[in-house]
Amino acid sequence: MKYISLIGATGSIGQQTLDVLGNNPEAFCLVAVAAGRNISAVRTLLANFTPELICVQEASDAAQLASEYPDHTFVSGSEGLRAVATYEKAEVLVNAVVGSVGLEPTLAAIAAKKTIALANKETLVTAGHLVMAAAREHDVAILPVDSEHAAIYQCLQGEQTKNIAKLVLTASGGSFRDRTRAELADVTVAEALNHPNWSMGAKITIDSATMMNKGLEVIEAHWLFDIAYDDIEVLMHRESIIHSMVEFCDTSVMAQLGTPDMRMPIQYALTYPDRLPLQGAKRLSLAEAGQLHFGPADFERYPCLALAYRAGREKGTLPTVMNAANEAAVALFLADKITFLDIEKLIAMAMDEHQTIPHPDLETIANIDQQTRQRVQVLAEQLQN
Repeated sequence: MKYISLIGATGSIGQQTLDVLGNNPEAFCLVAVAAGRNISAVRTLLANFTPELICVQEASDAAQLASEYPDHTFVSGSEGLRAVATYEKAEVLVNAVVGSVGLEPTLAAIAAKKTIALANKETLVTAGHLVMAAAREHDVAILPVDSEHAAIYQCLQGEQTKNIAKLVLTASGGSFRDRTRAELADVTVAEALNHPNWSMGAKITIDSATMMNKGLEVIEAHWLFDIAYDDIEVLMHRESIIHSMVEFCDTSVMAQLGTPDMRMPIQYALTYPDRLPLQGAKRLSLAEAGQLHFGPADFERYPCLALAYRAGREKGTLPTVMNAANEAAVALFLADKITFLDIEKLIAMAMDEHQTIPHPDLETIANIDQQTRQRVQVLAEQLQN
């Protein structure tokens, strides 16, 4: 039995994590959970699980839920999120929140010596130098939940890092992979949210359409596997069957394949180094797939990918600026306040204005993050005038 804490329980990854836990009650016990503002989802969760500690965003919601469920402890806000992440009984923290809010609870959990099952890209994008140093200091494992990084992690079992020649992250191309740049000018939010392969949350689906999602994954891969950016390649692969590959110095290439189902990397992170049957999953049939398609990633077609490589190579506070600008711009697009192509414009503008600080501490990262979000609001208004 593994005791699990989960933050981001009401999002796409959080819900699929609950599915894995619910299908394997003999293997996992959910002891602490954070669920944001979706109170109806909390009630559904409590009908199926018995976590001892539950965090919601608002103190008023925590008080209301405490009156309904007197046998559970409810907390709220950032302190509550940290309490869930560091809950004493939990052995593994699944970080399934979206955005930079996932950074501080991850660092707290590492200090508390929890194994980290990481689905929150922004944690490593904004503060990879702090997170990986903390993980080494406290001898804590960070197990990737993103399908691409989970694939690489599996390919590297029994291998030596010194023998890696290149990491290859595959990319589906997102909702607009068959459209030209000219055809993107007037795309709608609904069109952007229609991903051809994966079922994901709104923010990640938009990131997939801009390819910023892949850019974040490149930076994440750099920190997780200690590989130079020149040795991390993005390969277009529309079927999402090969989830990523590793090329070794002897020209051998290892790939991890499977159907597009996020429950597989979630479950692998929770069972590592063991495996369990994945209930309800469709098995891969290459005969049924017939053909697999590949192509180079075009940085002119996907400027966000180029911006991510730029931020990653410069390091310091520039990845924080890029990530915060992207989160703010995507929120504006989802609210129909800017166009789809304005997302990349705002990110580039914020990055161009920024004077990079080489080795930021956590307070500096938090300040830069907040300043960037405010600046993007101003820049967005300027774009509309």
